[in-house]
Amino acid sequence: MSSYQQSEIDDSLAAELCSPLPPARLLFSYGMNAIAFIFTGLALIPLLSILWEILVRGTSGLKPEMFVNAVIDNGFGNAILGTITVVLIGSLLSLPTGIFTGIFLAEFGKSKTANFVRFITTILTGVPSIVVGMFAYGLIVFVTKGFSAVAGGFALAVIMLPIVTLTTEEALKLIPTAQRLASAALGGTRFQTTFRVVVTAAIPGITTGVLLAVARAAGETAPLVFTALFSLDWSAGLLSPTASLPVLIFNLYNDPSPEKNQLVWTTSIVLLGLVLCVSLLSRIVTSKKSS
Repeated sequence: MSSYQQSEIDDSLAAELCSPLPPARLLFSYGMNAIAFIFTGLALIPLLSILWEILVRGTSGLKPEMFVNAVIDNGFGNAILGTITVVLIGSLLSLPTGIFTGIFLAEFGKSKTANFVRFITTILTGVPSIVVGMFAYGLIVFVTKGFSAVAGGFALAVIMLPIVTLTTEEALKLIPTAQRLASAALGGTRFQTTFRVVVTAAIPGITTGVLLAVARAAGETAPLVFTALFSLDWSAGLLSPTASLPVLIFNLYNDPSPEKNQLVWTTSIVLLGLVLCVSLLSRIVTSKKSS
């Protein structure tokens, strides 16, 4: 095909794209857009109603002293500390393993072993959290004969691990091959290319995956019921039962006391705000990566 013929084809396509759509096509397009907006609004109604209920009931009883008092003193300070503790333990256990596993799968994972690891990791993302809690109970709580923050952190680590692994792998795969080739052309070894070029460029994507895993872990209830249990007062240590925000809501929701019932709603808005802040932070990191 000559350049003249190609130019004629391009001009005809441009003219066709710029021509107005037939009325029937426009009506169909507007109708589909209207239906999409209507169903989106219907889907948002339950979510917005739940958020409104939490905001109205939660903010009405929010007091500064609640952040420093334990549950036994009509506060949730120990639950906030417990949530941070178990999430931190889970992060310390899962992040190094998950990140290095993701690097292995993305950069060196061409073997059957890597395919098996990827398959198991994908399966772990779909395992119900209550099953993870039962697994941690049998592995740690039953053996040590005691509920603890360490057991809760281990359960959360199992939940966080596949999220961190898969997001790290995908973040590394998004790095252009040209950067790897440029590093190799400059004499960089495969190890240097992976950790000094590829991983460095993928840090925003890896950070996003880490924050998403933290947000997921912070809102989990079932694993902590089986492992960390609960405590009305401040925890005695990492090897003792520990309160957390999700389990506080779970335990006190049906409490007949008006004070405890109000505490549940106030805790809900605090937990919602915590998870929302982490999610927004991940969005900010993603937007900076895109820009």
